[in-house]
Amino acid sequence: MSTQEQVQEQIDVAELLNGNSEIILYNDDVNTFDHVIDTLIKVCNHTSEQAEQCALLVHYTGKCGVKTGEFKKLKPMCLQLLDAGLSAEIV
Repeated sequence: MSTQEQVQEQIDVAELLNGNSEIILYNDDVNTFDHVIDTLIKVCNHTSEQAEQCALLVHYTGKCGVKTGEFKKLKPMCLQLLDAGLSAEIV
């Protein structure tokens, strides 16, 4: 591993631990709007309006940040989104 890769990895880990993490939801051609909205309400505690806005942003822009916070709190939420068949990651 190069020095640049090691430094970037250290920065990434530090950002994850400092509470600057965000779940990003990505567009796909599989899930319906209703499924995405229902899942965001259930998993991320969104209101119906907030979930609908996120679903529209994902549809039209390809992605949307759906939750921010500490990595350890976001990880179970992200795993639930993935288990529901959605495309998501923590950044």
